[in-house]
Amino acid sequence: MLKNVLIVDDDQEMLLSLKNGLKKYGDSFSVMTAKDGLEALEQLKKNIVSLVVTDLKMPRMDGFALLEHIMEHYPDIPVIIITGYSTPNMEQLALDGGAVGYIAKPFMLENLARSIMASLRRESEGGTLHSVSSGIFLQLMEMEQKTCTIRLEDKDSGQKGVLFFLDGELLDARVNNLQGRPAAYKIFAWDKVTITIQNVCPKMDNKIQSDLQPVILEASRLKDEGTPVEGEADQPAPEPVPADTPPAKPGPSSYMSTIKRKLEAEMGRRHGLVDIYQDNSWNGLLEQITSVGALFGAGQLKVGYIDRGETSDFIVLPDEQTTVLSVNPKCPKEKILQVLIK
Repeated sequence: MLKNVLIVDDDQEMLLSLKNGLKKYGDSFSVMTAKDGLEALEQLKKNIVSLVVTDLKMPRMDGFALLEHIMEHYPDIPVIIITGYSTPNMEQLALDGGAVGYIAKPFMLENLARSIMASLRRESEGGTLHSVSSGIFLQLMEMEQKTCTIRLEDKDSGQKGVLFFLDGELLDARVNNLQGRPAAYKIFAWDKVTITIQNVCPKMDNKIQSDLQPVILEASRLKDEGTPVEGEADQPAPEPVPADTPPAKPGPSSYMSTIKRKLEAEMGRRHGLVDIYQDNSWNGLLEQITSVGALFGAGQLKVGYIDRGETSDFIVLPDEQTTVLSVNPKCPKEKILQVLIK
C-alpha cells in the first residue's frame, strides 16, 4: 500500500525541492504538499495521510496550530516539525505538543527521509495483508480483542480508510470526508482490501457505539440496496452533459480495475500482481528511457519492466498519470507485458 506523506511549508521553493528530492523514495511513499496549515486541513479531509511534515512559521495557520489540530482530530497521524528558527525551547514545545520528530533547517534530505521511513515502518509493524475480505478479518480483530490501528486500501477503487480498535472494540473509522459509522459502512462494503496493522490505538472517543457485527450487516445491506452512505448523499448532483460532448476518459480507479480484470481474465491467479496505483514520481525515469529509445528509433514507450533488486518488481504504464504495477519478481513477466500492450 503506497503511503501519503503531506509536507506543509509556505516556502514554495522548499516545497518543490523536497518533493523532487524525495521522488527516489516513490516506491515507499508519495508526497503531497500544502502551503500553510489551512490548506493542509483540506488535504487531511480529502485524503488518508500517513505522516505530516510541517514548518512552524506560516501565514494563516502556523505549525503549532496545525500540530494541535492533528493531535485532536487525527491522533493516529505522526507529525515531524521542520523549522529555520530553532531554539531548545521551541523544540521542547513541539515535542510536548505531540510531534514525533524535530529537524532544524538547513538539513540533509537523507536525514528527513530516514525520519519519514522510520515513522512509516511503525505504521505497519503488525504486518500487511493483501486481497483479504475486510469483514471477516475485522471480526477476527474483535474475537481476539486486539488493540490496533488498521489502514485499508480497496483493491478496486484505490480508496483508503482507517479503523481504530481498542480491546477488540471498534471505536472510530475514517475515509475521505466521512468519520464514525458512515465511514465504517463505506469501508465494510469493500470486498478485497490491502491491510496494514499498527499495534497501537490512539486515545479517542467511541464514535461507533455498536458491536461490530451489526455495523458489518448494515454495511452489507446498504451495498446490496445501492443506498448511499449518510454524508455521501449530500454531494451536489453532477451537471447534465450536453449530447455532443465526447465520452469522458475513464478515471484512475476504473482504469486500474480494467487492468486487473484484464490480467485475471488472461492469466487467472498466476499474474503475480501485488498492487496497482498511480505515481508520477516515475516520470523522470520514464523520460530518460524514452530518450534512450529515441536514439535507437525504438518508437514510443508503451510499457516498462523495472527490476530494482527489491522484494517486488515494477511495471510502469506511461500516460497523463503514470500507472505502476507492483509484481512478484517470479511472475511470468513476458506474458504480463504481452497482455498489457494488446
